[in-house]
Amino acid sequence: MTTAPSAPTDRTRVRRNANYADYDSATLHAIIDTAWLCNVAFHDGASTHCIPTACWRDGEHLYIHGSNGGRLTRLLMKDTQACVTITHLDGLVMARSAFNHSMNYRSAVMYGQFEAVDGDAAKRASMAAFMDKVAPGRQADVRAGSDKEYAATTVMRIALTEASCKARTGGPHDDADDMHIEAWVGVLPMALTPQAPVPEPDCGVATPTYVAAWYA
Repeated sequence: MTTAPSAPTDRTRVRRNANYADYDSATLHAIIDTAWLCNVAFHDGASTHCIPTACWRDGEHLYIHGSNGGRLTRLLMKDTQACVTITHLDGLVMARSAFNHSMNYRSAVMYGQFEAVDGDAAKRASMAAFMDKVAPGRQADVRAGSDKEYAATTVMRIALTEASCKARTGGPHDDADDMHIEAWVGVLPMALTPQAPVPEPDCGVATPTYVAAWYA
């Protein structure tokens, strides 16, 4: 087993269904690496907000980016405490009792403070990594960001040192007293499935390997 992000803290310790908890960094990395979006929650002193945004991972940090003038960027750069969540829904679990229905899922919760990725070279490398997560090889085919675009963008990262994961798999957990009920039981699997690429009408470029691989 790989090293855990950290020992569970008061914020990351899973208390409900603790048997579903996982503090292993390999599990955390896998959940982040198969996600396109995360949700960033924070308090601005008056209200609480939860903002969905694109994310990617490099080493032991989760990265996001935003406009310099955006509320998310402005508040996170003030050493605001944040909570980042990611959830993958894998199936609906159908039991004999309404209250024993459940879901199969993989989730991660991360706490801490975001920091800016400083330096033009570091920012560009981070955004290139994001582009290659979207489609490996894409960065080499498109126009790189201009100086003006990078100047208006903040790339931020949060350390994965205070985090926990939780996952459920398998079928329903029926009570013994409910086993006589004649209802369909089992799992309705769910998955995020790539669809066939749809080129723009004015696209005269042959389908590149990374686009074909997306659907394959």
